[in-house]
Amino acid sequence: MTRLRRTRTPDGRRLEVSHVVDAPPAEAWDLLVDTARWPEWSPLVTGVEATERRLRLDTSGRVRIPGAWVPFRITAYVPAERRWSWRVLKLPGADHRVDDLGANRCRIAFELPPTATGYAPVCLRALERLEELLEERVAESNEE
Repeated sequence: MTRLRRTRTPDGRRLEVSHVVDAPPAEAWDLLVDTARWPEWSPLVTGVEATERRLRLDTSGRVRIPGAWVPFRITAYVPAERRWSWRVLKLPGADHRVDDLGANRCRIAFELPPTATGYAPVCLRALERLEELLEERVAESNEE
């Protein structure tokens, strides 16, 4: 189930773009916090240089998007809630979240600030790619 909705988050009013996937939440979280994997699921990110491969608070670096390298910094990182936020070009970016729905299901959500709602179609494509990657991982683990 994919949905777009207005919501209130710890960072204020946001547009939430989310999708429910049949995969363990830990697997989805792993994809979101591994900077080396971002180009696999982000429609815009084609490269990453970061101070750490796996996110933590204050991880910084730059991402390559069409035509430029842009700086980023992780401004919130709460592994217990499977949530992280960042600033890109010193502007608030999408917050990222994974909700445990039980029975090896989870919801992956991007929370967009009001100034970035035009980014929703990119988030929808990212969610499709994340689901594809997670389905491949689940299939591989079932084969073992």
